[in-house]
Amino acid sequence: MLKRLMSTSNDVVLATLRLVLGVVFFAHGAQKMLGWFGGYGFHGTMGFLEHVGLPAPVALLVICTEFFGGLGLIVGLLTRIAALGIGVEMIVAVFMVHLPNGFFMNWFGNQKGEGFEYHLLAIAIAATLLLRGAGALSADRALSK
Repeated sequence: MLKRLMSTSNDVVLATLRLVLGVVFFAHGAQKMLGWFGGYGFHGTMGFLEHVGLPAPVALLVICTEFFGGLGLIVGLLTRIAALGIGVEMIVAVFMVHLPNGFFMNWFGNQKGEGFEYHLLAIAIAATLLLRGAGALSADRALSK
């Protein structure tokens, strides 16, 4: 089962999608986990997420999904699991937060919050990686041989 979970082709396109999604989510996760890139760090993010109504276990799961999922995608280790976590997180974010704000991002500060266009892109990339695997230059590919 583990071999099937990690199997993938030597596809450079999949590797490109994996690396881009991994870098984006690692950066967001590092803000939440470590306070890098202007983030609040672990305790600050936990406090904020609990304040907006997420139970502590769910807030912890969000932080870990972004940080460790991003790292997993960058190296291509357990890519399908990381992609599933990120995809589910983005779907939940759309329905819990962003759907009422419409489709578009809030580029000019004219709307109440951010739309869900970014989330759709992340969901599409995560779905592709979930279905097709990590692609070239991945730990999954190396370990599944």
